[in-house]
Amino acid sequence: MLIGAHVDQTDPIAEAAARKAPLVQFFLGDPQGYKGPEFAYAGGAEALKADAEAAGIALYVHAPYIVNVATTNNRIRIPSRKLLQQHVDAAASIGAKGLIVHGGHVNKSDDPEKGFDNWRKAIEATDLKLPLLIENTAGGDNAMTRYLDRIGRVWDAIASCEQADMVGFCLDTCHAHAGGNALETVVDDVRAITGRIDLVHCNDSRDEFDSGADRHANFGAGRIDPDLLAGVVRAADAPVVCETPGGAAEHQADFAWLRERL
Repeated sequence: MLIGAHVDQTDPIAEAAARKAPLVQFFLGDPQGYKGPEFAYAGGAEALKADAEAAGIALYVHAPYIVNVATTNNRIRIPSRKLLQQHVDAAASIGAKGLIVHGGHVNKSDDPEKGFDNWRKAIEATDLKLPLLIENTAGGDNAMTRYLDRIGRVWDAIASCEQADMVGFCLDTCHAHAGGNALETVVDDVRAITGRIDLVHCNDSRDEFDSGADRHANFGAGRIDPDLLAGVVRAADAPVVCETPGGAAEHQADFAWLRERL
């Protein structure tokens, strides 16, 4: 079982070594801004790719939170598509295994079908040079990937795209729990829709089931039953990224906690 963590992008190789982790995830630039990808690693993208390969470290990139290709708001959707392509290109340039992106949402007054169709248009408009992993989200009645039926409609919409096989799924345990999806069955439920789970974001939740709150907690400090967390990881059988609070010491403690239950 490959288990790593979300880390600062300045030196992901050192961050991985500090955690004895075979993989790491990070942002390339501001997660809340439209400025575009930035490489903080000494030597840039080429050096990061070479050093990661030499160290045997798998890299995953998380797209900015503000990317929302589903919305009907042109001032958000059009820059989001541009930003998504920029991050696809940047992530591919460092040899990343995947680019994780949130499902986004439509406005309260919008027909959700418009959001599903906008996902189709986004996939058709983007040159996917690596797997794009759509992540389930925790809150919002208008979200595209909080509820299983909405995830199904996103997948229906993109199924006809030429690059459909380049679109995968990232299952976040905190988001699933807070979003009201039963962790006892969520792996089978998602696989029935998408046919795949490419990555697990394993996080405990500070809040109750179906709260809609995206607030991560260290393992054992939140509201998710420990056996359910381990069960999701075991059933998904995919690489794991812990997006839990803290630094290397806290992450190593979370890895140990999880491995003990696996």
